[in-house]
Amino acid sequence: MHPIHDVDVLLLMATALAAKRRPAELVEIMAAAHLIHGAIPLDVDLAAAFLRLSAQGLMAEEAGGYALTPDAAAFMAGVRHERKAGPEQHLLAIRLALADYSPRGGGTAIVLATEQIGVAIQAHRAFLKSPGRNMLVPKPKPAPDKTRRPGQWRKPDGGRGAKR
Repeated sequence: MHPIHDVDVLLLMATALAAKRRPAELVEIMAAAHLIHGAIPLDVDLAAAFLRLSAQGLMAEEAGGYALTPDAAAFMAGVRHERKAGPEQHLLAIRLALADYSPRGGGTAIVLATEQIGVAIQAHRAFLKSPGRNMLVPKPKPAPDKTRRPGQWRKPDGGRGAKR
């Protein structure tokens, strides 16, 4: 049995979220990890996780971005979890399924410098401070307005013209 690291599980789920339609850039993967976990792991841990997952054949570098391999996509589709479960339960379900997964190996190792990952983390943090929009970051809910009552307003006379 091979050891399962928390960073591996988070990176696998973040890549699955960020690379749904096309290979994701590092900044997009960092944004997804921040959305899922609330924080971004250390750049050294992320570099080691990229190396481990790619060596196991779960991640690949495509068109300047990173995506799950077809085996990993099938693996992620097969993970059983409740639909209304939170991110913690999703991560736990992936971790348990990854413990039973036997790596096929033969994947091309992705070796990333910690400086490259650090630049992506800093770019994501700078983007969070800017007024731009990011679809991966949840939108804050507006504060409820205490001056207006919820529901439909009616005119004082019942909404109909005065009868004569």
